[in-house]
Amino acid sequence: MEGTHRVLVAADKFKGSLTAVQVAERVTAGLRRVVPGLEVEALPVADGGDGTVAAAVAAGFERRVVRVSGPLGDEVTAAFALREGTAVVEMAEASGLQRLPEGVFAPLTASTYGSGELLKAALDAGARTIVFGVGGSATTDGGAGMLAALGARFLDASGEPVPPGGGGLASLASADLSGLDPRLAEVELVLASDVDNPLTGPKGAPAVYGPQKGASAEDVAALDAALAHFAEVLGAAVGARAAEFAEAPGAGAAGGIGYGAMLVGARFRPGIEVMLDVLGFAPALERATLVITGEGSLDEQTLHGKAPAGVAAAARAADKEVVAVCGRLALAPEVLGRAGIRRAYPLTEVEPDVAKCIAEAGPILETVAESIARDFLT
Repeated sequence: MEGTHRVLVAADKFKGSLTAVQVAERVTAGLRRVVPGLEVEALPVADGGDGTVAAAVAAGFERRVVRVSGPLGDEVTAAFALREGTAVVEMAEASGLQRLPEGVFAPLTASTYGSGELLKAALDAGARTIVFGVGGSATTDGGAGMLAALGARFLDASGEPVPPGGGGLASLASADLSGLDPRLAEVELVLASDVDNPLTGPKGAPAVYGPQKGASAEDVAALDAALAHFAEVLGAAVGARAAEFAEAPGAGAAGGIGYGAMLVGARFRPGIEVMLDVLGFAPALERATLVITGEGSLDEQTLHGKAPAGVAAAARAADKEVVAVCGRLALAPEVLGRAGIRRAYPLTEVEPDVAKCIAEAGPILETVAESIARDFLT
């Protein structure tokens, strides 16, 4: 019986303790301790946020490294992934919170210029399809920086470029998109995100995500007004679609970079769906008898487009059994069941001390995987 099993490990990272690749390695090691020689296929997954390029590289994409502007304008080394004309670009690589110095926030001035440079690098590398994963941003500039890097011009009343960041858009007098890189019209640009917020308003980028980027109540109000003004000025340059896109689900993704991406023709798709397509999940799923997914915390947020929910939905549609591993579990068994997950195995079941779970996640995860093997594979 044991020889007939083939396990697919399709888990996201455990943020702060294990990468998605390490999760797969540890789960495999634990399973094989109980079932030596077990066939295991690892397909680390991501939902468009940070870790997306790493998941693509683990799936066989080539890692390309470029120097681009960080959120504060200083140069950083960022990576994207490329395979057969498809590029996976992660905006957090250039414009993410991880690019800010420890304890430093810049809600009004952080720019997405480097994200535009990353897209340009993907175009230069010959990409025909670009999957643009957005999430974990330090920025709230509506994608203005990104568009500027791609050839757009945003000028104040005296004809000077407006200052970087969402705050600088308050002084915007005119927008000119005629200089945008012509190659943008020829590629398929897919905006991969699990965020469906509009650009502005009570559910908009500044109000919902500004505070976690260090924005005070005053900053949120200023950014909301500046982004509304940005959309208004763009209306004069590109017509009615400027206002339509501002209201569209996903426009508010990553500080409004979703809005900027839509202006250059991006199509919005749930991040995990896009990534499962790009990573070759369907054929791997077909080969599997059991699927193991997971992430650091299985909670209410997981159900809203995070990687484990996407994996479980696809696996259930293919009639495959799914279990999950996680650091901590905050979902009841019936909720997991509705999401298509038969059972979840949190590290805290083995080691109740959360600090220890984070510090020693690898060995504890191997122990958890042994339990899965005993429960499902023997």
